Amino acid sequence: MNLFSNLEPSDRKVSEKGAPLADRMRPQRLEDYAGQKHLLAPGKPLRVSIENDQLRSLILWGPPGTGKTTLARIIAQMTRSDFIPFSAVLAGIKEIKTVMTEAERTRHYGRRTIVFVDEIHRFNKAQQDAFLPHVENGSITLIGATTENPSFELNAALLSRSKVYVLYPLSVEDIVRLLNRALADTVNGLATESIRIDPSLIEQMAVFANGDARTAYNTLEIAAQLAPSDVAGVKAVTPGVLEDAFQKRMLLYDKAGEEHYNLISALHKSMRNSDPDATLYWLGRMLAAGEDPLFIARRIVRFASEDVGMADPMALTLAVSAMQAFDFIGLPEGNLALAQAAVYMATAPKSNALYHAYSAVVQDVKNTLAEPVPLHLRNAPTKLMKELDYGKGYQYAHDFQDKLTDMSCLPKSLEQRVYFTPSDEGFERTVQERLKSWREKIRQLKDRKK
Repeated sequence: MNLFSNLEPSDRKVSEKGAPLADRMRPQRLEDYAGQKHLLAPGKPLRVSIENDQLRSLILWGPPGTGKTTLARIIAQMTRSDFIPFSAVLAGIKEIKTVMTEAERTRHYGRRTIVFVDEIHRFNKAQQDAFLPHVENGSITLIGATTENPSFELNAALLSRSKVYVLYPLSVEDIVRLLNRALADTVNGLATESIRIDPSLIEQMAVFANGDARTAYNTLEIAAQLAPSDVAGVKAVTPGVLEDAFQKRMLLYDKAGEEHYNLISALHKSMRNSDPDATLYWLGRMLAAGEDPLFIARRIVRFASEDVGMADPMALTLAVSAMQAFDFIGLPEGNLALAQAAVYMATAPKSNALYHAYSAVVQDVKNTLAEPVPLHLRNAPTKLMKELDYGKGYQYAHDFQDKLTDMSCLPKSLEQRVYFTPSDEGFERTVQERLKSWREKIRQLKDRKK
């Protein structure tokens, strides 16, 4: 089998009839490429390296439908390179080695080979390692496409030999231009089908696409197929037709991928920033995308202690109650319990004093000697333990004025350590004043014993 039979002709002008509209409308020149001006505008680094034929192996990282495959094809055409599309889902090490052997042979004839690997994050370590020697010796120029963060999904060795370029979702304006171009194209587009559609509906399709050109093209193509023709043969795409063409929008979301962490981070930071509107928005985004509501509930519980803390002790109670309420009610009504808890956190007084106090404790536990519990704090349930002075010198606080004693409860080496320093926020101000008063009284008790 000749794997180079999969080579795409770089001078292709007309797509195969019957191919999806998104494939037929794939641009062949940078001038027709939509979006990514930060990379491809005149004078930008990637544009310059392509035009000067100084391309190195690269990784294109971005959400679906942002033009990763299209850009790789255009690069191959502009640099007059053979182009081998490669699927990380279907290929194994054997196929990789065969392609590399062919690429090495072609290089000896003065031809450059661009190997394009779609979904490169699906390759395991061994498969990724198989590319390394061929990237290093120049047998191939590797272009990998991924929707996942390369820092997490690619081997460090392969990543260090590649330049990572980030592609962003297309703007509504970009997608509107692409749809209008498809409607006007008589060769690869829909101009020959006499379609009538109001500009407001085109914009609606662009919004629906959520930055994904492929989704936009697919929606337009389905709408054109569903639209009835009048006596003159004109197809009218009406709001009703468009509604039928719309399937439930699948928001970009992968429960195991980076967007999962991006969105929960946005929710957490919106609550921390005391912004109830943004809090509700990110909560709604996650729930609409199918996130596990109990995962969100657990984050809200964590937030109650980490970012509200003792400034509002009721925050933790309400967070746990919301989690239990959701577990009891379920979807969709239980979402309101999460919304209530999230807004409560956003509007509660904030303090991370408890978080810092516990972090300091963790460091001391890790870095200091684990001293025995002081004898006066130990129980003495047996005669032997009493003879060994367990419990000797313990002062029962309830027997003293103000329920205070001058007894130290920390190990000897940490007696002067202060971990919890309340802020001036919410209930912590009360705690702060209380601790200040207690510490002064304890100081006076110690002075009397001197």
